[in-house]
Amino acid sequence: MNTTKQITVLLAEDHVVVREGLSSLLNVDGRFRILGEARTGRQAVEMAQVLRPEVVLMDIAMPVLNGLEATKQILATDPAAKVLILSAYSDDEYISRASAAGAIGFLEKQTSSEILIKAIHEVAKGKPFFSPTIAKRKRKAQNKDRSRNGLLKASSALLTSRELEVLQLVAEGSANRQIALELGISIKTVEKHRQNLMDKLSIHDTAGLTRFAIATGVIENSVRLTIV
Repeated sequence: MNTTKQITVLLAEDHVVVREGLSSLLNVDGRFRILGEARTGRQAVEMAQVLRPEVVLMDIAMPVLNGLEATKQILATDPAAKVLILSAYSDDEYISRASAAGAIGFLEKQTSSEILIKAIHEVAKGKPFFSPTIAKRKRKAQNKDRSRNGLLKASSALLTSRELEVLQLVAEGSANRQIALELGISIKTVEKHRQNLMDKLSIHDTAGLTRFAIATGVIENSVRLTIV
């Protein structure tokens, strides 16, 4: 019988098949204890606050609240938590934003089970861990300057946490009434946040806000396919 202390894990993944696969893999390994499974970013934040897992395995493209903003909110409440991103998208912008949000590691969903298990063990110790291909790219990109990305990040940094939540919901196609219900605020407050977004970003239509959300990693390209 394995008497080694199990690492507690919270799974945050909206696709049922992927979530069930991860759960099965970690349970069979025996060195992990899954405390909960979140289907949205907001659920992940709420469950992390209650369950206090050692490691949160987080997808980026989560509905309601994306994985990057969820990561910020989890770490704001529990700085000891370790967030490991597991995403189908691994371009440099997402990786940079994940690190800025406080994630300690980043894996591609194509990664092997061996690397996933090793990554969870490493991040549980507080050690950064990236997929081998990502780690190689990060080393090459350290001295590169992308001014456009820098401007996008600077613009995104001007937004409050609530404005980022509203931005995601707008980009996902939610109407003001839906946003108000989801966030527990008035429609007038939602309208105020939308206006603040447009003023701060100098963007004056929903399509523009959606394109900005995609460009800065607030949502992924696959989330919204009908941008005009």
